[in-house]
Amino acid sequence: MIVFRSARAKWRVALFGHVGLLESYFCGDVDVQGDLAQAFALAIRDRRDRPNALVRLRNRWHEWRFSNASWQQAKANARFHYALGTEFYRLWLDDPLMMYTCAYWREGTRTLEEAQANKIDHVCRKLRLAPGEDVVDIGCGFGGFMFRAAQRCGVRVTGINTTTEQVAMVRAEIERRALGEKLAVIETDFRDARREYDKVVAIGVLEHAGRDQLAEVVRAHARSLKPGGLGLLHFIGHVGPSDTEFFIREHVFPGGWIPSLAEVIVEMERCGLEVLDLENLRRHYALTLDAWGERFDRNWERIRALDPACFDERFRRIWRSYLYGCAEMFRSPAGSTHLFQIVFSKGNATRDSYPMSRDFLYT
Repeated sequence: MIVFRSARAKWRVALFGHVGLLESYFCGDVDVQGDLAQAFALAIRDRRDRPNALVRLRNRWHEWRFSNASWQQAKANARFHYALGTEFYRLWLDDPLMMYTCAYWREGTRTLEEAQANKIDHVCRKLRLAPGEDVVDIGCGFGGFMFRAAQRCGVRVTGINTTTEQVAMVRAEIERRALGEKLAVIETDFRDARREYDKVVAIGVLEHAGRDQLAEVVRAHARSLKPGGLGLLHFIGHVGPSDTEFFIREHVFPGGWIPSLAEVIVEMERCGLEVLDLENLRRHYALTLDAWGERFDRNWERIRALDPACFDERFRRIWRSYLYGCAEMFRSPAGSTHLFQIVFSKGNATRDSYPMSRDFLYT
């Protein structure tokens, strides 16, 4: 049940529809009594999450104001979300990999830790990682892929990350584990293609490119890959044209934009990249977000204690809406938001350079 605490909340809803309702909930003018996830599921089922004209106008203004065209703004946008501190994320992500992207819930998977390890291993198999290869992890986050790929596959990995705080954490962990000969991390923009690698992996990067920077980011991925090399893009994408949800952009991921699958493939074709394999992990993301939401709630008091001024009640309501709302978005059978993994080669693959079937992924 939704309880209105002020007339101001009713005006917000009248003007901005579901966004007005959410923003009233964030500031305490509205309360939700009962299951928040169920409330989102019902709203999505009944299509009450469709933006009205005023929300679309605010969305266009946001896209102009927070464009990632400049590296400085792109960095500020990333830091808004990812600079909240390692300890904050450690309290609800998997331990120790701390992967902040969709996991892989293959049959028999029981925990988030298993699912995230599954995801990295799945990516490594898709890329046919081999000892001695040079790999670039574009948008390396907390370094989970880097550490596990180096350990299990014997590759050298360079991470690219624009968030100062994450770079510092990954560098410290590389030093602590004495892995400086195998791993390195560079603090720079995702568009900074400094040299070519045998393999390229980008897990959760394209969502941060922005509409006007999608082509440049894909080109940078192509420039980072040796001719004949393999790469993998793991990203949230729409099926068909669709607006990116405004409340997520405004309150969680400034500058974020979800491209359509078709738009990404067009840009890949323009860069001479051949699509070898495409997998949709939409259902896996719903389960991942379920696990994050449960851990976030279970550890809320510990999160709040990290910095009560930052992690206040408003923050809690925004992030619960983000985690539970996105879970229901990916769970919805009628939704247009999916999670794609695309394996590609720079130039056309040959019979010798990539297997002729997908059998190798499951044996």
